[in-house]
Amino acid sequence: MSRTKYIRRLDQVDQLTDGERLRLAKVVEKYKFRANDYYLGLIDWDDPEDPIRRIIIPDTGELIQWGDLDASDEDANYVAPGCQHKYPHTALLLCNEVCGAYCRFCFRKRLFMDENDEAVIDVSEGIEYIRRTPRITNVLLTGGDPLLMSTRRLDDILKRLRRIDHVGIIRIGTKMPAVNPFRIIDNPDLLEMLSRYSTRHKRVYIMTHFNVPQELTEAAVQACDMLRGAGVICANQTPLLRGINDDPCRLAELMRRLSFIGVPPYYFFQCRPTEGNKIYDLPLVDSYMAFVKAKKQVSGLAKRARYVMSDASGKIEMVGLTRHHIYMRYHRAKLETDEERFMIFHRDDDAYWLDDLVPVDRAPHPVSRFGHRPTHALGPE
Repeated sequence: MSRTKYIRRLDQVDQLTDGERLRLAKVVEKYKFRANDYYLGLIDWDDPEDPIRRIIIPDTGELIQWGDLDASDEDANYVAPGCQHKYPHTALLLCNEVCGAYCRFCFRKRLFMDENDEAVIDVSEGIEYIRRTPRITNVLLTGGDPLLMSTRRLDDILKRLRRIDHVGIIRIGTKMPAVNPFRIIDNPDLLEMLSRYSTRHKRVYIMTHFNVPQELTEAAVQACDMLRGAGVICANQTPLLRGINDDPCRLAELMRRLSFIGVPPYYFFQCRPTEGNKIYDLPLVDSYMAFVKAKKQVSGLAKRARYVMSDASGKIEMVGLTRHHIYMRYHRAKLETDEERFMIFHRDDDAYWLDDLVPVDRAPHPVSRFGHRPTHALGPE
């Protein structure tokens, strides 16, 4: 059994110099730091651009003024404490406010701030809302990382959800297979519990968060294999991140290796314009081109992934690009009138988000709330 040591202070990271800790003090004062010895051990400390270092070690660039803490306006989706209901058939339960490691680009970094109370320990009101809302067939446990909770508490939540007939799929969003696979490897009680609730007709899905190939260690692969052995379905999602996984060859390697181990890529996300994320974000065109070039290097099962952005109005898929236009459609929409809506925008290689794009039937506007030219506007029907 491997005991993973969690780390909350930069002075516990021996590989950092005193000067680096001093420079980063203001960053961790604003955005909390958390890691563990296993994940830090994956870093090549001789490489200042090591991707895992960039994922987990704070950067002074996080203090650049840019974006919103709640870039997708999740606050508007709460229907009960800790429960969001944005799309008709899917509800979210924010059941934990801690992760195994705090990714510096996290779009929910507000949850880790002392004054935030969005994630709740008692999700009873959210489960009751789900019970009396028959159209909800999918429930996503998120946070924070649900697999960092005790097995007993997770068991209690899954048990209550499985008593609701109309809930077919329970999804658990987690980065634990990447940051601490021993939570799975060394806990047969967790696997036994998951196997009880992942039934022949109603599966539990684990949505992993592998960002780079270096995270796919032998221990991580073993953890995913053990989850699959427990009857759990695994799929992966990751944002596209500047200097971390935006190289098409590195991205293709991630896609390929994930498909080989039975954890197929699901979504690749445009990094949300969250406060502190400027140094990790990429223009839409750059992200999409990296995704397209990577897909050219992989076979069918790895090609199933979609490139999307999670906007306040819905999950929008980027489906095409020409010299003059960007083509998008609503993959999921908050409003029924937007469902599957197709949109055409003028190509803008400096645009980061939907707010920055100008539809083909409108003239440019001054500046968006994320610091670019146009304001929020949708394309023609």
